[in-house]
Amino acid sequence: MALSAETESHIYRALRTASGAAAHLVALGFTIFVAVLARPGSSLFSWHPVLMSLAFSFLMTEALLVFSPESSLLRSLSRKGRARCHWVLQLLALLCALLGLGLVILHKEQLGKAHLATRHGQAGLLAVLWAGLQCSGGVGLLYPKLLPRWPLAKLKLYHATSGLVGYLLGSASLLLGMCSLWFTASVTGAVWYLAALCPVLTSLVIMNQVSNAYLYRKRIQP
Repeated sequence: MALSAETESHIYRALRTASGAAAHLVALGFTIFVAVLARPGSSLFSWHPVLMSLAFSFLMTEALLVFSPESSLLRSLSRKGRARCHWVLQLLALLCALLGLGLVILHKEQLGKAHLATRHGQAGLLAVLWAGLQCSGGVGLLYPKLLPRWPLAKLKLYHATSGLVGYLLGSASLLLGMCSLWFTASVTGAVWYLAALCPVLTSLVIMNQVSNAYLYRKRIQP
């Protein structure tokens, strides 16, 4: 028997709520897992994985989920209030990423190692640069009078699409980091696969949210 449109809508919203809740938990759990593994403060390098997972796994995930009607932790705030929180979280993520990048550069300098010699390093640098550009672009949405010739709806669409690309770059960098000698020396077997699933799961949830936001905007446009 076919389900009614209302029933399908309820099921869909329930699934989005469950997936959003899972993304919150996974983003936080993965960051804590990396922090326990790295033991920040034990060495200069130990801060790098902690700061990068904090930036690209936790803070960016929360910054994007803040707009989710089903799973945002700040649903009681106005749209403008959530936008401000999004910008603050993204700025914190960028600062953590820049600090993490700077520390690993300093670590490699101390050891005399080459920079950007791995796919992980290249993807990580690209993700950090993209995050910087994304935060710069967000200023135009906070203060749309700075770009009077650009329709606000298009700016939001471009910003959301660019943000999704940046988030996926960050997730790819995390995945490549889990293939490094440092990570695989401590994490093997089923635990490695579970850890690798974390950025994949959060990426799928974020992609679903961005695509649904785009479809919603198309429906309400005259």
